[in-house]
Amino acid sequence: MLSQKALLLGASRRPELRRLVTGTPATRGVVDRFVAGETLDGALAVVRQLCGEGLAVTLDHLGEGVTDRAQTVRSRDAYLALLQGLAPLRLGGAAEVSAKLSAFGQALPGGGTDLALELVRPVAEAASAIGTTVTLDMEESATVDSTLAVLAELRRDHPGTGAVLQAALHRTEEDAAALAVPGSRVRLVKGAYDEPPSVAWQSRADVDAAYARGLGVLMRGPGHPMVGSHDPWLVALARRLADDEGRTPDSWEVQMLYGIRATEQRRLAAEGVCVRAYVPYGVDWYGYFMRRLAERPANLRFFLRSLVSTN
Repeated sequence: MLSQKALLLGASRRPELRRLVTGTPATRGVVDRFVAGETLDGALAVVRQLCGEGLAVTLDHLGEGVTDRAQTVRSRDAYLALLQGLAPLRLGGAAEVSAKLSAFGQALPGGGTDLALELVRPVAEAASAIGTTVTLDMEESATVDSTLAVLAELRRDHPGTGAVLQAALHRTEEDAAALAVPGSRVRLVKGAYDEPPSVAWQSRADVDAAYARGLGVLMRGPGHPMVGSHDPWLVALARRLADDEGRTPDSWEVQMLYGIRATEQRRLAAEGVCVRAYVPYGVDWYGYFMRRLAERPANLRFFLRSLVSTN
């Protein structure tokens, strides 16, 4: 029997369900909890608010799995406009951007990896020009090698380009060791994709244990670990490891999603932890929204209660 997570992730790829969910007025209020609006102006307003509260941010212009070349160019242009919008705020590295290579054509046949690199390179250049950087989000396991190849190319000229690793994948501990080098920024997450047992741990306990191992590798290395988790146990573990390794507060950070555990984000920041909120925005929010529902039963219950209360 398919799990709740598998069902929701499958639903994220069904056009008829996309139309149903996005066309339901009650959905909008729930989406606003997780997405910082559909426009750049809305996203920048959230950036100003969060940074004013002592948080850093990473901005994601939503749109993934692009199969149309014209859309890949629009993705590039959206990120360039985003960075142009960030420039006057003079936030430097406190406001970076996150990008999924599937939005830049990675999945297109006949050279998708090369196309993605060609289109994301000017985004990395624009980020460097205003004193910030790009982090390459990781997607399904089949894209890992392609994404790491693009990362290696970008880091030739932009060494601060960030990577993302998913603890659920069997290969991640080895990848973490390879990326734990001076100046390397690596966000470790549990993983939001439905992967088979041949490549990924399946139980929560196994994923948590794999996360702890990968986190230890990154914390002991000379890079900049980014702890992508809302799990109190893992955040506490990260703080202990940072203390054990004598890390300064600016040598690692916690990253949490916009709209999830917001009070905890502010509490940690007030205690001196560098906290960065992952802030998505844009009209193509459906796939992101469905992954948030799949990740935590509480998110799905919140969504269903909202639908009932408005009908």
